[in-house]
Amino acid sequence: MADKDSFLHLARPLGPAPVGAQPSTAPLNVVVQPQAIFSILDHALRRPADQDRVIGTLLGTRSEDGTEVEIRNCYAVPHTETAEQVEVDMDYQKQMLQLHLRANPREVLVGWYATSSDLNTFSALIQNFYGQQGDGTWPHPAVHLTVSTVPGQEIESRTYISAPIGVTAERAADSCLFIPVPHELKYGEAEKSGLELISSAKDREDRSQPIITDLEALERAIQHVLEMLERVSNYVNNVLDEEAEPSSALGQYLMNALSLAPKVDAADIERDFNNHIQDVLVVSYLANTIRTQIDLSNRLATAALTLGTGDALAGEGEQQRGGDRQRGGRGGRGGGQGRQQRQQEA
Repeated sequence: MADKDSFLHLARPLGPAPVGAQPSTAPLNVVVQPQAIFSILDHALRRPADQDRVIGTLLGTRSEDGTEVEIRNCYAVPHTETAEQVEVDMDYQKQMLQLHLRANPREVLVGWYATSSDLNTFSALIQNFYGQQGDGTWPHPAVHLTVSTVPGQEIESRTYISAPIGVTAERAADSCLFIPVPHELKYGEAEKSGLELISSAKDREDRSQPIITDLEALERAIQHVLEMLERVSNYVNNVLDEEAEPSSALGQYLMNALSLAPKVDAADIERDFNNHIQDVLVVSYLANTIRTQIDLSNRLATAALTLGTGDALAGEGEQQRGGDRQRGGRGGRGGGQGRQQRQQEA
């Protein structure tokens, strides 16, 4: 992790800017989301065996003044690299960028990444391509993120911006000065839980970890808090017993943390916690009751539709048979009139 105080920020000499555009010369602070790092590592694992490094495009958000950059997403860009030349599929890059910006209109192009810490002439060519006017990041500088993927070593990431150096116009495309800028890996509570679950699989032989329930997650969180409290308590006791060297900065930090604690009794906290648990159970019971009632209503409605169709068919059959009996009755009355007429003739 880069330290913000370990960098000397220099003004970036830039070329002539287009009309109405002001180049950004402010230093940068880059924030990298963990999903971008995961995508880069996945791309590195799937690379061909004869390819040393892979490259891709970085996307994210940028502040209005360009001093803050947040890298949220990335995608791979095909390229071939030899000792003499490098070729990047520019058409693929432009099409993928248009599709991604259409799906995520709030994100912008911020730079590119490479799975190697080496900075060479080819890196300068690619950097100038991403920082150019039109389809590049101009007037803001393009951010170059390097992620080392050497097996058996720690993953190390660095971020750079570039500035042109005093060369001729013919060599300006493949020459630039890479300036390191501070960066940090930032994640939220939900992402932290996922990262902890993934990291817990390293201690298993099959490298798998089952999904834990909410109660198990709560139990682990409480155990973690208790361990931290015990560690702090041991440190304070050691300082009081003059077995550990005191630290004024750490003492001030502990005082600030304790000042934020609510001034309530333990009995009140336990009572409120039990009331909260009861409220949660009541809400869960009501939700299950409503779900059961909806299911029962659907079943009754289906049964009513089925029985109603059968009654309608039976009613139609009875009406048809009744009509036949009425027609037969008229025939009988006709037969009776015929017999009366024959008796009069006799």
